Amino acid sequence: MVDPIDDIARQARRGSVSAIIQVLNEKLADSGVRTRAVFDQGVLQLLCEAPKPEQLEQPVLVGQVRQILESLQPRNVRRVNINSRIVREQQLLWLEEINRDPTNQLLWSEEITLAKPSFWQRLSQDRKDPKKIDPSKTTLTKTSPRQRREKKLFWRGLIGGASLSLFLLLLGWALYSWLNPKLNPTLAEQTAADQPTGTSAGTSQAEQPSGGSATPTGGAADPFAEAVRLAESTVLAGQSAQTSAEWLEVASRWQRASDLMAQIPSQDPRYPTAQDRVQLYRQNSEAALAQAQKLQ
Repeated sequence: MVDPIDDIARQARRGSVSAIIQVLNEKLADSGVRTRAVFDQGVLQLLCEAPKPEQLEQPVLVGQVRQILESLQPRNVRRVNINSRIVREQQLLWLEEINRDPTNQLLWSEEITLAKPSFWQRLSQDRKDPKKIDPSKTTLTKTSPRQRREKKLFWRGLIGGASLSLFLLLLGWALYSWLNPKLNPTLAEQTAADQPTGTSAGTSQAEQPSGGSATPTGGAADPFAEAVRLAESTVLAGQSAQTSAEWLEVASRWQRASDLMAQIPSQDPRYPTAQDRVQLYRQNSEAALAQAQKLQ
C-alpha cells in the first residue's frame, strides 16, 4: 500500500500544482505560512500568507521555498514568482487582484529560478516515480464487423494501388530503356566524338572499357552507323596510343570515320549531324597526326 505522503510528493514531482501547495503548506506549517499557487504563462505564481509580517521575512521565506521546490524537482517548473501578503479572506481571483494593484496587495514579490536537476537526479527521480498507466487509455476500442471489413478493404485498395503504380513505373522505365537507343541512334556516337583527341594530352577523354580496334572495311550498308562504331573504337585506341605508329593509326581511323560520314546523302535526316561529324573527325585526325609527328 502506498503511503499517502509519498503519493503526494510523487504527484508534486510530476508537476501537480495542488500537490505542490500541499507539500509547501506541510513544510511551512511551523512558521505559520499558508500558500496558494497557480501556473500562469510558464511561471508558478505562489502566494504566501501569514498573520504577521515577521512570519513573511523575505530572505528567510524565499530560501525556504527554494529549498523545498528544488528538493521536489517538479517537472516543467523552473520559474517561480513568490508573492507575500498578510492573510485575508479567501479570494478566488487573488492573482488578478495582485496584478491589478500589486503595491497595495503585497508586502513584497520576488521571482526565482529553480536549479535544473542533473541527468542522474532526473534518472533517479524517474526510477522512484514510474509512470502510471491510465487504464482508460489501454482499453481496446470495440469495432463492428462492418468497420473492420471496411478498414480491411481500405488497406487492400491502398496496397493494390501502390503495387500497380510501381509496376507501371517499372514498365515505363523498361520501355524507355528499350526505345531510347532506337530513337536516338547518334547518342553513343555524340558522347564519344564530342571529346576530340587533344594535341597536348595525347589521349581521348572518354571513359569506356577497351574494345575492338579493327578498322571496318568499306561497303557498309549504313555509313553513319559504321562511322559511329569506328569513332567509338578510335577513342579507345587514342587512350592507349604511345608511339608514333600508334598515333598514325589513330589518325587514319579518324579520317576513315570522316569519309564514312561524308557518304550520307543530303536527303537523309541525319545529314546535318553527319556534316558536323565530318569536320570534327577530320580535326581529330589532324590532332592525332600532330601527336605522331611529335614522337618521331
